[in-house]
Amino acid sequence: MLIIPAIDLKNGQCVRLRQGRMEDDTVFSSDPVAVAGRWVAEGARRLHIVDLNGAFTGKPVNADVVHQIATAYPDVPLQVGGGIRDAATIAAYLAAGVDDVIIGTKAVQEPDFIKKMCQEFAGHIIVGLDAKNGQVATDGWLTLSHHTVIDWAKRFEDAGVSAIVYTDISRDGMMQGLNIEATVALSQAIHIPVIASGGITTLEDVVLLCEAHAQGIIGAITGRAIYEGTLDCAKAQRVADSYGAVSWV
Repeated sequence: MLIIPAIDLKNGQCVRLRQGRMEDDTVFSSDPVAVAGRWVAEGARRLHIVDLNGAFTGKPVNADVVHQIATAYPDVPLQVGGGIRDAATIAAYLAAGVDDVIIGTKAVQEPDFIKKMCQEFAGHIIVGLDAKNGQVATDGWLTLSHHTVIDWAKRFEDAGVSAIVYTDISRDGMMQGLNIEATVALSQAIHIPVIASGGITTLEDVVLLCEAHAQGIIGAITGRAIYEGTLDCAKAQRVADSYGAVSWV
């Protein structure tokens, strides 16, 4: 399993939010490129980047910073989300060196769009499903749908997405541990990879996730924990590696 550091961008800075609230942020650095370099130096084999402004406005706002990170670390796969709602944005990110784009709100609002994008950009489309009490949320986590994560995940699996990023909103940024039960249930319900997100706080969370023996969980995104020091990124990856090799990066 990959330990995937998160770099959340707001107004060009690296921040972390609590439960997705833009007004409840902590600024960790004004130099996101240097932050990316820190995690690469600690052995990160993939980075998760979110344009928070883009998620709320519906179009990329921090794309220049993403491009700078892609240029600085061309050998490190990047997955990028936030405000990706048209083919032109996807094409621009991939051309800049991004490996995968994560589509959330647009996927739920227009599922047929995902099918088209999977055909046009095969192997580069990930859907992000953010949930609260099992229901998928959109529009920067402001709106709840009436469908479950598993229902949506099955639909997007059929459309051809390469992976699902699953975030439990209630745990995100709260340092309360991962919702392992829900994450494992999702991985068992579909046949494409699941990347866990939201609440990974300590090495124990990494161990519990690895010991769940859910073969479909191929990555775990972590943010506040590695910035505040409750989780050592390099050590977490070594522990995850001890449980076996990951086949998708």
